[in-house]
Amino acid sequence: MAGNRNALAQFGVGIRAVVVLTVLLGVIYPLVMTGVAQVLFHGNANGSMIQVAGKDVGSDLIGQAYTKQAVKDGKPEVDADGAPVMVADPLWFQTRPSAVDYDGAGSAASQFGPNNADLLAAVQERRKAVADLEGVNPSQVPPDAVTASGSGLDPQISPAYAALQVNRVARERGLDVARVKQLVEDNTKGRTIGFLGEPTVNVVTLNRDLAALN
Repeated sequence: MAGNRNALAQFGVGIRAVVVLTVLLGVIYPLVMTGVAQVLFHGNANGSMIQVAGKDVGSDLIGQAYTKQAVKDGKPEVDADGAPVMVADPLWFQTRPSAVDYDGAGSAASQFGPNNADLLAAVQERRKAVADLEGVNPSQVPPDAVTASGSGLDPQISPAYAALQVNRVARERGLDVARVKQLVEDNTKGRTIGFLGEPTVNVVTLNRDLAALN
């Protein structure tokens, strides 16, 4: 009988410990951390959302594709399966390629090596497309315009790629080139703590500011 009572007592202690720890670590701690995050880091805690005209249009952590449906012979172009053929919209700054089409549900690179024939062909095709869009020689197209980031979701491009697009965006929107250049500068972030990485331009926030001009 004594052994049974000891076992029941230990079982009771275990149950109480589970209940107490569940309340502390599963309820109180998450609520406290959520409250602190909402007070001190509200924007980050809610996904770093970007708003245009009071509506959420994206996150400054995830890139977007700025495209429109191609038109051929005066009609919207579709592929063999009837899906719309999408091309870069010249009204917007363009991001770098994405292996996952900037789908936030997934994050991945192509996993192709530098000598992969499919990757080399894709790079050449992208280089020609960018050169045609910007009206420049293919040799002027920077590497990040033709290669995806490791995550496939990054919204940043190099200042060189942003600068390449300034004249086209200004022309298509009827804006002063100097004004568009200033937008690029305003959305350029320097090296992390002054020496890590390279300067970058966030295309999502840049296009948000661009939209605010019209």
